[in-house]
Formats: sequence, structure tokens, C-alpha cells
Amino acid sequence: MVDPRTPVLVGVGQFTERIDDPGYRGMSAVELATEAARAALADTGVDPAAVAGAIEVFAGLRQFEICTPFADPPLGCSDNYLRSVARRIGADPKRAVLEPIGGNGPQKLVTEFAGVIAAGGLEVALVLGSENGSTLRTFAGRDDKPDHSETVGGQLEDRGYGFEQYMSEYTIAHGLTGAPVQYGLLDNARRARLGQSVDDYRRSMAELFAPFSKVAAKNPFASSPVERSVDELITVTDENRMICDPYPRLMVARDQVNQGAAVVLMSVAAARRLGVAEEKWVYLRGHADQTEQDLLDRADLSVSISAKQAVAEALRVAGIGIDDVATFDLYSCFPFPVFAVCDEFGVAPDDPRGLTLTGGLPYFGGPGNSYSLHGIAETVVELRDKPGAFGLVGANGGVMSKYSVGVYSTEPGDWTADRSRELQADIAALPKVPVTRNAAGNGTIETYSVRYDWPVRTGIIIGRMDADNSRFLALTTDDDLIALMSDGDPLGAAISVTSDGKTNTAAPR
Repeated sequence: MVDPRTPVLVGVGQFTERIDDPGYRGMSAVELATEAARAALADTGVDPAAVAGAIEVFAGLRQFEICTPFADPPLGCSDNYLRSVARRIGADPKRAVLEPIGGNGPQKLVTEFAGVIAAGGLEVALVLGSENGSTLRTFAGRDDKPDHSETVGGQLEDRGYGFEQYMSEYTIAHGLTGAPVQYGLLDNARRARLGQSVDDYRRSMAELFAPFSKVAAKNPFASSPVERSVDELITVTDENRMICDPYPRLMVARDQVNQGAAVVLMSVAAARRLGVAEEKWVYLRGHADQTEQDLLDRADLSVSISAKQAVAEALRVAGIGIDDVATFDLYSCFPFPVFAVCDEFGVAPDDPRGLTLTGGLPYFGGPGNSYSLHGIAETVVELRDKPGAFGLVGANGGVMSKYSVGVYSTEPGDWTADRSRELQADIAALPKVPVTRNAAGNGTIETYSVRYDWPVRTGIIIGRMDADNSRFLALTTDDDLIALMSDGDPLGAAISVTSDGKTNTAAPR
């Protein structure tokens, strides 16, 4: 018999609206989250109104449309996303919490509020998220725009934007804006470590992701339910154009989606009181959260210390090893986050257990900060059909900046605290690579990407100065160097660098 305060996941819900659906309505982020929340309440198997009335905390993921203070949402938005959803489902939570930017957020919030439940601080919580990026794009430039504005007021614990953790004036000046270019730097750093050719590495990425698309093709909630072959993924065409090296479009997270997800957490005592059948209960048996060093500080750009430590700690808390995991949903905005976990734990990219339950961010869809809430929902559904098995969810935020892990099972077990704070000290103590901001002189290319998504094709370089091995960022539009970066292999290439005091510029030497 477990402690009555032990947290359990008792209801999960997902919703997807595609623009080619016959009944497409152009739903707001609030409406998408509401449908997911209603599905989660229904999934508990008891009176949805009773569950809604018992929810004390609404914890939500920040949508892309409200991720910065620099631009107003193009179709308007709610002044209190969480309480707009709560009002629609008949809930009146004491507390509404809006999480900062980061794809680790879904698992982080589930872990956080499961811990609060275990400590007796509350009994019922709802975690929710949604994105309506596809609808925002559909109505861009049109006169018949829907109005998604609403004012509901009420308490809101806004934890801030958080984007400042992932960028600086220095990185912005050197083109490190948007996820594809930044992950391109990491994947090319991994290619350098492995000693693979450009073609061989691109094929390995496609061999990783083709099975993901096969899962997405069978998932009714997928935004792009189309199975893709390895050759289709690696062949550059007008449809599968290069975005940022080494990624053609079909290997990039799909953020043009309309998706929502929600998860209901309860104490065992509350689940019994509300009549939720035990076959609905899924326990969070292991958990951990870790934060990586800043990108340019990392000694080895080809690995993720935070993912390694978070996965290892979550498995330790659960009392199992990686071989005991029956299902995985590993964050897959690009190949690197998946490879980073596989490399550290000896999991083959073609492991028969599979590495995704949703179909992954390029094919299922990448609903901003809330993707892994879908991964958690799929894990809960899968484990109910596999009593006693364990499922692992790996949630990644920023540029492999934050990693949160959950290990789930129907096998009962009391809540166990993790050692995330103590382990974080290990990352804080790691040495940092010195950075030369205004680089001038000779250097070599450590890793790189090419931005095809700019008007002028531009090379983005992380390099090392020959003089002292310090790290620097540089841009290039030099024809010869761009040709090498686009069509050859520039890793380790000798370059010269100049600086205007703000931006470093590279040329071949």
C-alpha cells in the first residue's frame, strides 16, 4: 500500500486541428488547450465536472505567440491563458502558473507538482499546453482574421519569458537565432567527433528519423501523418529544401501546428475519493532536471552532460536500468537530442523498442514548449496497456540547455526525491572554454552551420584561435568558404578572422 499522498497521473488528453480538416475553425491556443483538457478530464473515467472542480493548480506552457515582449500576438490572445481554459471547463483553481520558455517545461512541471502533491501541498493539478502556429500562419496577411483576444483577469504566477537564457547580443550578432542553426552546430560537432563524412552523417540522421515518421503516420493526433523513407529524407528538393546545414526541411521540428495536450495529476487519496479506477493510475517513478552550461562555455559541443545526468538520475530514482525501459519518447526537434541520449546509454538508433511514441517533432508536430506533454500523454496510454512496464520521457529545452526526464509505470511506488540540485553542482564545476569575442587572426573551424533561410546564404562558425585555442563566433559570405561549407567538409579548415568590434568575419586562408 503506497502513501495516500503519492502522486499519480490519472487523465491525459490531446487535440489536433489541421487546416485541411473539413471542420477547420481556426481555433485559438485557449480553445485547443480546452479541448485537450476536456479529453483529459474524460480520460479519468469519472464525472469531469467533479474532477474540474477539484483542480487546485493549473500549470501551463508558454505559447510561441507570447514568448517575447517584442511583438503582439497577431490574432490577439487571452490576458490569462490558464484561467481562460479553467473557465471553459468549469474549474476555479487557487493558483495558475505560466512556465518560461523551454521544451523541458512539460516534464519539469509534472515533476514539480507531483512533488508538491507528495509533500501534502495540494491534491489535484492540471498541466496543459497548446500552440496554434498553423492557424497564425494561415491568417497572416488576410483580412478575415479571427479575434482570439479575451480578458478574464485573475491570479497568475507568470514565471517570465526566459529567452535570455538561450541567447546574448554576441550570439544574436553572429546568427544564432532560431533553433535549426544552433542544433546544426551541435550535430556537426558530433559528426566531427565520430569522424563521419557529410553524406554518411546525413544518412545516419535519416535512418534515425524515418522510423519516427512511421509512428507519426499511424498517430491520429499527428500534424503530418506521412511515412517518409530514408532516401526521401536525405534528398534535397524544392519541398525538402535545405534550412540550416545539416538539415533539409524534413529533419526539422514542425512548428506550424495546431495542437493541445493536458495531464491530470492527483494524490492517491484524491483519486480514491473521486472514484478514479486504479487501472487508470500511472506513477512517476523516476525524475530529474538538469541545466547545461551556456553553449560557448561547453568543452565538448558534441555531447550533453545535462541529458546524461538527468536520464541516469531518473533511472536511479526509479530503481531500474536503461535496459528495463519498455518505451521511450525522446525529444526530437533535430537528430542531436536523440543521438545525445543514445550515445551515452548505448541505445541503438534502431532499437526495437522505438525512440518515440508520438512520431517526433518533425512529423507528429512540435507544438512549441509543450511537445513533451504529448509524449507524456502517449506514455501514460501505452503503459496502461503494459502493466508493470516502465516508460521514459526525455524533454529538452533551449540549445540542449535544460533536460528533464520522467520514468513512468503502473507499478506502484512511493514518491522518491531526486538529487537534481546536488548533481547540478557537478555541471557548475565543469571547466569553461575561454571565448574571444572580438577575434582577429588565424583560426580553425570547430563546428559550423549554413543559413539557407537568410536572403544571402551565410556560414555560421564556431572556431578556435590558433594563438591560444580560445573559442570564437564568426560569420562568412565569402564565396569560396561558403562553397566549402555547403558542398564540402569545412571541419578543421584553416580560416582567418577579422572583427569590426561587433561581428567577426571569416575567410579562407
